[in-house]
Amino acid sequence: MTAPKIDMDYTVLDCPDTAALAEFYQQVLGWEITRSEGDWAVLQGPGELRLAFQQAPDFAPLEWPSEGIKIHLDFMIDDMAAATRHVLDLGAKLLDDSDEHPSFVAFRDPAGHVFCLCRRD
Repeated sequence: MTAPKIDMDYTVLDCPDTAALAEFYQQVLGWEITRSEGDWAVLQGPGELRLAFQQAPDFAPLEWPSEGIKIHLDFMIDDMAAATRHVLDLGAKLLDDSDEHPSFVAFRDPAGHVFCLCRRD
């Protein structure tokens, strides 16, 4: 049996306020907001990369790390100190900057999703 063609479209984050979270990630990544319609917003990145936000009024973030991370975003950066200051100034919350993992730092976005800034190799 031949598998049907299946392509990845969006990575979607559920959140209570799609416009606010789209604006946060627009400022983090510098991508363009191409759609923002109440319960749905989309950021367009380079090439086919897109990040979308779907309204979920009852969204509740997981406790980290006790509930474990079910999914998170990794962002590649060159300057950890500058990138850390930037995302904190935008409203991110620092989760872990221990020396245990010197190649990345974990944060929570304003809605509570986990993302990491990862040193580019």
